[in-house]
Amino acid sequence: MSASDFYESDRAISEYLLFHYGSPEQVLPWAFGPATAVDYPARCVSECLEIARLPVQARALDLGCAVGRSTFELARHCSEVTGIDYSHRFIEVARHLQQHGSMPYAYVEEGRLTTAATAVVPARIDRSRVTFEQGDALALRSDLGAFDVVLLANLVDRLREPRRCLVSLSDLVRSGGQLIVTTPCTWLEDYTAQSHWLGGFEQAGHPVRTLETLQAVLDPHFTLARTLDLPFLIREHARKFQWSVAQATVWIRR
Repeated sequence: MSASDFYESDRAISEYLLFHYGSPEQVLPWAFGPATAVDYPARCVSECLEIARLPVQARALDLGCAVGRSTFELARHCSEVTGIDYSHRFIEVARHLQQHGSMPYAYVEEGRLTTAATAVVPARIDRSRVTFEQGDALALRSDLGAFDVVLLANLVDRLREPRRCLVSLSDLVRSGGQLIVTTPCTWLEDYTAQSHWLGGFEQAGHPVRTLETLQAVLDPHFTLARTLDLPFLIREHARKFQWSVAQATVWIRR
């Protein structure tokens, strides 16, 4: 299975539904472990979004929305939210959740043993504010308009040309609007040719980090407001997990 095909697989659907909608006890079934790393898609909004900056009737874009939890969380604060993902399967699932509010699935315990579960959108979220569509972050439709919030959660290190995506964001974010970028900086040639990496290499004897490239690319149009570290936990099965720490940056459009 190629790297891009993974996001269309049953395994990815199961893992991401659990990652986005699973309870802390389902994601981490041990009394020990990194409990502060659960609920990451919701925390990308709750810990990064500056609510006081939002205008009335704010519009938001969740670019690389996967199965949609951050998109729904943005709808707590914005009257119109669009979630876009490259994966057709992810968007099918997100649309089902938007229409019905819940979706049954099963997550892996061990081997072929699974546990039945239901992904549920929190009841207080107005799902009518949310729409989902399949799209390519490098070739977005021209009539999307401008937004007061644009979120890229764990997306830039999965793009073929992340710099090209970042350059296009100045046209999507309104003056005074917020751009939230989170990334674990996991640069892999399976997704991004090394010539397009934003960090993780040396240039003229100098180690290049993702943050400094983000600053160089975004600085003409954005001001860096703050940075923070966001841990997250993806469960593969009951005894195997991916624990990571994303670097989150919040930018204000000039």
